Amino acid sequence: MSRVRVALIHGVGLDGSMWGPLREFLEPEYDVQILELLGHGRREEAAPVGLTLAALTADVAQRLEPDTHVVGFSLGALVAQHLARFRPELVASLVSVGSVCARTAEEHAAVMVRLDAAESDFPATVEASIRRWYPEGSPVPAQLVEATREVLLRNDPQSFLACYRVFATADAEIAPELPRITVPSHAVTGELDPGSTPDMSARLAAAIPGCTYSVIRGARHMMPVERPQELANTLTAFIKEHSHVH
Repeated sequence: MSRVRVALIHGVGLDGSMWGPLREFLEPEYDVQILELLGHGRREEAAPVGLTLAALTADVAQRLEPDTHVVGFSLGALVAQHLARFRPELVASLVSVGSVCARTAEEHAAVMVRLDAAESDFPATVEASIRRWYPEGSPVPAQLVEATREVLLRNDPQSFLACYRVFATADAEIAPELPRITVPSHAVTGELDPGSTPDMSARLAAAIPGCTYSVIRGARHMMPVERPQELANTLTAFIKEHSHVH
C-alpha cells in the first residue's frame, strides 16, 4: 500500500533545508515532498517583479500529486491556502503553520515597515529576522541559527523583495476566499510569535469552515526548527485523522 504523501512549503527567504529537523520525525512513516518556492533554494529562476500569490501557487501545483497533505509555513501557508481553495483535488488536507491572516491595519503597517527596510538594507533585514525568530536565550542550537542566516543571505535581494511583497499583501487577497475552502484544515502557531500571532490562527480557523487550530506554548515563529517534535505530533495527529490510508 502506498504511503501517505505530505508536502512541505517553506516561508519567504528560506528554503527546503528549514524542514530538516521536522522531517526526521515524519519519515519514514510518510512520503515527504519538499517544495521550494520560485526564487528560493535550488530554484534557478528568480522571482519576477510583480509576482502574485496565484503565480507562486501555480508553480507549486505543477509539482504536486493529487491527494497530498499540504503543510505550508508563513508565506508557504498562504500558498497552501490558495491551493486548497483553487486546486482542491491536489489537497487531501491543509495545515497552515505560523500563518498570517487578515492583518489588521496596525499589523499591515508593521509588515510594510519591514518591507521598506528590506528594500533599503537587505543584510540588516536578515539580522532583524534572526533576532525576531531566535531571540537571546533561544534553545535552538547555534549551528541551526547560523544555517538560517546563511540561507537568508544567499537570497537575491530583488527576488526576495518580490516574494516578501506577496507575503506582506496577499493575506488580504486570500481572506475573502477562505470561507470557500472545503478540505480538512488546521492552523498552528507559536504562543510567542509576534508576526503570525495566535489571534491570526484563530481568525484563520474562524474563516475556514471546520478548521481547527492549536498553539504551541513557548514557541516563536520558527517552530519547524525550534520545536520540531511538538509540531510533528500536531501534524501527524491531524493527518492521520484525515487520511484515506491507515
